[in-house]
Amino acid sequence: LAPKAFLLLTPSWTTNFKGEKVTLTCWDSHSPAKGDIYWYYNDNFWKKESGDLQINMSGYYKCKTQRSSFSDPVHVEFLSDWLILQASHPVFEGDNITLRCRGKKEADIREKIYYKDGEKLVVSYDPGSVRLNSISRISGKYHCTASGGGFWRRWEQTSKPLRIQVQELFPPPLLTASSSQPTEGNPVTLKCETWLPPQKSYIQLQFCFFREDKVLGSGWSSSPELQIPAIWSEDSTSYWCQAGTVTHSVMKRSLKSQIHVQRVPVSDVNIEMQPPGGQLIEGENLVLICSAAKGTGTITFSWHREGIIRSLGRKTQRSLSAELWIPTVKESDAGRYYCAADNFQGPILSEWITVTLKIPVSRPILTLRAPRAQAVVGDVVELHCAAWRGSPPILYQFYHEDATLGSSLAPSGGGASFNLSLTAEHSGAYSCEAHNGLGAQHSDRVILNITVPVSRPVLTVNPAGAQPVAGELLELHCEAQRGSPPILYWFYHDNDTLGNSLAPFGGGASFNLSLMAQHSGNYSCGADNGLGVKCSEMVTLNFTGSSRNKIILITVGVIGGLLSILGLAATAALVGNFKTQRKSGGLSATGTPSPNECQEPSSSRPFRIDPQEPTHSEPPALMELQPVYSNVNPGDSELVYSQIWSIQHTKENLGKTPSSQVEGPTVIYSELKKAHPDDSAVQASSRGSTHGDATENYENVPCASSALDH
Repeated sequence: LAPKAFLLLTPSWTTNFKGEKVTLTCWDSHSPAKGDIYWYYNDNFWKKESGDLQINMSGYYKCKTQRSSFSDPVHVEFLSDWLILQASHPVFEGDNITLRCRGKKEADIREKIYYKDGEKLVVSYDPGSVRLNSISRISGKYHCTASGGGFWRRWEQTSKPLRIQVQELFPPPLLTASSSQPTEGNPVTLKCETWLPPQKSYIQLQFCFFREDKVLGSGWSSSPELQIPAIWSEDSTSYWCQAGTVTHSVMKRSLKSQIHVQRVPVSDVNIEMQPPGGQLIEGENLVLICSAAKGTGTITFSWHREGIIRSLGRKTQRSLSAELWIPTVKESDAGRYYCAADNFQGPILSEWITVTLKIPVSRPILTLRAPRAQAVVGDVVELHCAAWRGSPPILYQFYHEDATLGSSLAPSGGGASFNLSLTAEHSGAYSCEAHNGLGAQHSDRVILNITVPVSRPVLTVNPAGAQPVAGELLELHCEAQRGSPPILYWFYHDNDTLGNSLAPFGGGASFNLSLMAQHSGNYSCGADNGLGVKCSEMVTLNFTGSSRNKIILITVGVIGGLLSILGLAATAALVGNFKTQRKSGGLSATGTPSPNECQEPSSSRPFRIDPQEPTHSEPPALMELQPVYSNVNPGDSELVYSQIWSIQHTKENLGKTPSSQVEGPTVIYSELKKAHPDDSAVQASSRGSTHGDATENYENVPCASSALDH
């Protein structure tokens, strides 16, 4: 609307005596109007004239210009009364007003009294004017009285009642909105519009905006505008504003204006996840983001997983997207997901997304699968490594101590195996490692003890080179150069078991024998560590004659090469293991092993099993030439002749006498030695002998077959 024009009176009184004239000036904006002015008298168009207009008739006057709307009407009176009450013009709301009580003969007036609505306001003896403070538009009726004369003749005049014409300081404000039907979520600007007359343009106004009865913003402000950053459908209601002076002496409010907020339905709902790609590692956080391309107002988002009726979560907020956090995802969280968005106009669903989960491998378990309870050299052992959890493919690495044996891939998950042919060096700790790209896991270490079968033992006697006599101790020492401890050694004389001895840490063992004449014969030993008994070659001892007769050692066969003994362990554990092996059928569980239980025996003759029931058999076949010792010329009291010959034992001559086994000429060595004085046999045969020296002489004597027979 165009601002109002307004009228100025010169002089500025609205009531005048008849015959006086008043000049009207029409103003628009802040200056007198230029151009054509439309004048109205008693609400009727009177004339169009530029410039000021002089009047002397009572009535209502107003004006209008091309740039302004109608001014407020001004009532101007021209009275023929003796006393009139004048009020200044213009008078605006909140202004102080000047009243003047005026008579035709001011000199005769001694007292003036001013009244409002019949009540006395002011008594004045000044012929001038009086001021009334902060008048309102509803100001009431005013009049005045004037009196004069002497004591005996007093007179009084009363003015015509006057209703003061109080103009608006500013018209009631008009509330406007940048949009009367804004889209939800958009900003809206409210404007409270009013105008001050040019004479009052210096007055500062303040403004306040309301939604229903609720103050908007920070309350009173000097700005006639208020911006609402975002308006929502629930904000659809009536709005109004209020304008007033700083002192609040004049307050005016606008009419209510309705604002209808338009809601946009949600559309193009989408779901995505973080981290992107649809793959997570178990234990990570899953973030599901639900968003709508369009939609206004309060939107309710919900998330759903296939196979579950209830939603995973709901959020209601004024935004086009929302997030759902699923912390520390588990294998059960894998699957298909979708979301929905609804702003009270029906839910809109997103497409499905698939969430897959990569599971790090669990700690694998290493299992050793051997063909028997105790692994033996030559066995093929299966190393099986299995991680019970983990996304495939899984790569398994196998280790012996810190050395890598190899690897195996399980493309579909589960376990994998690695086969290993055992050698003696394969004893030790084994482990495996599982890896599927999400970090490696190591198994516990598994100890594998590999039992090495005993090698063929070697039987030796001690002393080896001396000639012990009856009653002395002879040490039989049996030793297998190879074989896992503990090793149990058995000692045999012909078919009799002399005893046994345990070597808990490997190596050899000894058996001490107190010599007697009947101890001549074949000696052997057996070694057993639970994988079968192996026997040594025979050692033949011939012991003949008196206590001074010599014992000559005959070595049977070729002794095998010596190997190092593997591994030491605690004695108690080894003995326990040895006992366990015996119980499990390993170390001759049925009783004392006899020579015929040996693996790869040196003789084909049977050996007795039960030492309580001796059996006799022919001597074993000797596989090589053997030296044989006997005594000759026993008649000499001082000399002992020892003869030596070589014989060849075969399977065909096992039952023949030694004389029939001589093949070809034989070199005979004879020893001449002084008899020992303690030898009773020698003393009996040497009575009358004159030889008493202790010298020793040696000579070679050829020997015929008849001598051998002897």
